[in-house]
Amino acid sequence: MRIYAVTNIKGGVGKTTTAVNLAYLCAAGGQSTLLWDLDPQGGATYALRGEAQPGGSARKLLSGARELPELVLSSGYAHLDLLPADFSYRNFAIHLAARRHPTERLLRMSRTLRELYGALFLDCPGGMSLLTENVLRASDVVIVPLLPAPLSLRMLEELRGFLEHEGWTDLTLLPFFSMVDRRRRLHRELLASARTQFPELLATEIPDWSEIERMSVRRAPLPALAPRSEAARLYRQLWDEIGSRTRGAQSLCDAPEPAQRHSA
Repeated sequence: MRIYAVTNIKGGVGKTTTAVNLAYLCAAGGQSTLLWDLDPQGGATYALRGEAQPGGSARKLLSGARELPELVLSSGYAHLDLLPADFSYRNFAIHLAARRHPTERLLRMSRTLRELYGALFLDCPGGMSLLTENVLRASDVVIVPLLPAPLSLRMLEELRGFLEHEGWTDLTLLPFFSMVDRRRRLHRELLASARTQFPELLATEIPDWSEIERMSVRRAPLPALAPRSEAARLYRQLWDEIGSRTRGAQSLCDAPEPAQRHSA
């Protein structure tokens, strides 16, 4: 099972939209896919018309009183399931800190899903916390939506530095620009300079379109809602580009776990 984290320290950058659309496209390609909504606000859960499940609190999951497969819902789309958010996730980091080996708990929990799914997408809340470190330790691919703004690039530099410091060289970091408005000179200038500074940036850019914002109103992935639209085409292009960057990597089901991160 390959684990894709969609994360950014900043909120409001398009993480949920990205996670929902990419998970849908992965499933549409025939891969058995699960989207776990780790954000207590539950944006991905809402977009896929899911509901929090009784007994699905962070405390019960971390204590072992509930297992992840017990809480999985069908999304209504072929090959795509949802593990809905719970409002208790706002205290996820607190419950993690109370456990032994707190940075490895998410990785251990995900093992119950490995025989069920080929891909797991994590829609992560904003901020840098113990939960964020768990996500990075567990993941194989980290997808980072970025606003075309100086603070976003500073965050990316800090994230890249953190991964280098931890020695997690096996993790694939894939940032891309979201909410782009090329009519704005500042956006154009920053996009050009950023690609020199960060060669790992994906070429695909997601524009700041109302059509994309309306996805949360219509509560459906864009490639399902409007498959011939330009917005859906861009998300397919983004997913294809991610696939081309990760195609050479072995599936986690077949590969030994790297000692740097997958040591739980």
